[in-house]
Amino acid sequence: MPARPLVLYPDPRLKTPCAVIEAIDDSVRAWAEDLLASMDAAPPRTVGIAAPQVGILSRLAIVDTSRNPQHPGGHGLLILVNPQIVAAEGEQIFREGCLSLPDYTANIRRSQKVTVTALGLGGDLLTIDAEGFEAVVLQHEIDHLDGLLFLDRVANVKTDLFRRKTG
Repeated sequence: MPARPLVLYPDPRLKTPCAVIEAIDDSVRAWAEDLLASMDAAPPRTVGIAAPQVGILSRLAIVDTSRNPQHPGGHGLLILVNPQIVAAEGEQIFREGCLSLPDYTANIRRSQKVTVTALGLGGDLLTIDAEGFEAVVLQHEIDHLDGLLFLDRVANVKTDLFRRKTG
């Protein structure tokens, strides 16, 4: 499947809560392939993408923290249908970036550990216990599905938001 063009801030689709996927059918599997192709076409070390970032307003996301060699570990490629955070604990601050806001990064406060439930593309129930970097990425992508951007979580724009360095 082809990579889809990225939806960039301030497009209102990025602030729209996504619909629950009622059935995992061929269209949902095709969306997942499009998301993966879009992630593959993105800058190196891209570790997550959510459906609204390519204009699909449904609860589908992909996370693969193994693409970033600075953060070993994690569960590898996760294709998540209707993911939700069911438990969270601890606190950490992490520098985050986003394909839909390519010019900025920010220090964001997130939970240190999360438990996420979702369906896989085969309809199987997944339970993912994640911590550290992978927990951050899961929270970031699920935020997209809820119509939230990392900008919505910036505590202080003057001290926590940064223009991305180029070159």
